Amino acid sequence: MNDEAFNLSVRKFLKHFGVDAQREIEKSVDAAVRSGKLKGTETLKARARLEIQGLPVNLVIEHDITLA
Repeated sequence: MNDEAFNLSVRKFLKHFGVDAQREIEKSVDAAVRSGKLKGTETLKARARLEIQGLPVNLVIEHDITLA
């Protein structure tokens, strides 16, 4: 295994996930605030799950997202 190539590949995956996830969260929250489903002062519970095909990895990360 090439540690440098592996590390770079994992970092690219995480960067791609982070950018896409942030964009989707922002769009969803904006739409919910505009439609009145959210006031814009809530704290939202977020959960992300990481699964890697072929590996026994099942990582769940939970964190609150505050809107105000």
